[in-house]
Amino acid sequence: MSPHHVVITGIGLVSSLGEGPDAHWRKLVQPGLEPVLEATRFPPYTVHPLPEIDWNLQIAKRGDQRQMETWQRLGTYAAGMALDDAGIKGNDELCTTMDMVVAAGGGERDETVDADILAASESRNDRDVLLNEKLTTELRPTLFLAQLSNLLAGNISIVHKVTGSSRTFMGEEGAGVAAVETAAARIRSGQSTHILVGGAFQTEHSDMLLGYELAGYLHRGPWKPVWQRQGAEGGGVVTGSGGAFLVLEQREHAISRGRKIYAELGPVLSGRARRRQGELDAGIAALLRQAALPSGELLAISGASGAHAATAAEKSALDANPAIAARGFSTLTGHMKEAQFPFAVALAALAVEHEAAYPVFDAANERPFNGIPKTVLATAIGYHQFEGMALVNAA
Repeated sequence: MSPHHVVITGIGLVSSLGEGPDAHWRKLVQPGLEPVLEATRFPPYTVHPLPEIDWNLQIAKRGDQRQMETWQRLGTYAAGMALDDAGIKGNDELCTTMDMVVAAGGGERDETVDADILAASESRNDRDVLLNEKLTTELRPTLFLAQLSNLLAGNISIVHKVTGSSRTFMGEEGAGVAAVETAAARIRSGQSTHILVGGAFQTEHSDMLLGYELAGYLHRGPWKPVWQRQGAEGGGVVTGSGGAFLVLEQREHAISRGRKIYAELGPVLSGRARRRQGELDAGIAALLRQAALPSGELLAISGASGAHAATAAEKSALDANPAIAARGFSTLTGHMKEAQFPFAVALAALAVEHEAAYPVFDAANERPFNGIPKTVLATAIGYHQFEGMALVNAA
């Protein structure tokens, strides 16, 4: 084995199901698990809400907590869990040499300032002047109507003292794929020995839902499992709040410090099919070929969002291979945008580490899996654009 093989030594997860890898494993292996849903706060949309979280467990200073919006607290919290899990948190030598790759959106907008600007514009014609006035007097210190995307990485550095190189990617599921792909490539090349990678998404904010709905992506009406939303009212996506961070290491580095290895991260693949030209089906098929799937039965942890076109294309591609038994985890967590792919990789690693498959999350559309999953496929076919896959192998 190459000492530059990429292994997963730390996992931090938060979703509507709870927090931590162990809590998620215990719940997800329960046959017939019911999702946690919130259907009254944002009608006609349903979301998967955050559980109760004691932020103090990972963000000790109240001042740090106050200056972060929820998506930043969520990401910083999940990152801290991953660092704890890998035995790195509090180790100055490891933290100061640790690199970081984060998938992030633009953060939550300041809805009060937005509303004030719109209300004032109804009675003033000098709107350029008005806008400049509000921008200079009403905004939080980040000087942006939302939050700067790299603030999540900045806060992780401040709170957890991870002070190696830092990169932030934007672009929905594509950001999560690019983050994991880049982190793995750095380790394989010998440029990094250990990297913190992941993302977070807080959907319980009206502007986060607006981003999906402007293009008609949100599912309306009664909740349905992710594979059963074709033909239903709306666009098929049910969102969820959550975060997922992974600690990736060179195998030799992990062994030298005696850490438990969850799994090995194999090939990480990405694509950007020209969907308007009908290339998505062929793009997914090409990624599956590039992945060089092992022979025999294969468990797939699918990040399918429910978006009609993307989910139908992914389901068709997976169903075309009778050896693949897919699990659409958004049925139970909702769609977590930038965190979707890191979450899929984490769930794949847990299945490999426990040598057991997840039961079907949707008995009408998912096949049972028999045997021990030694390799698991993780996917994220973006609800709007970008496609990604990774193979996660037994360590």
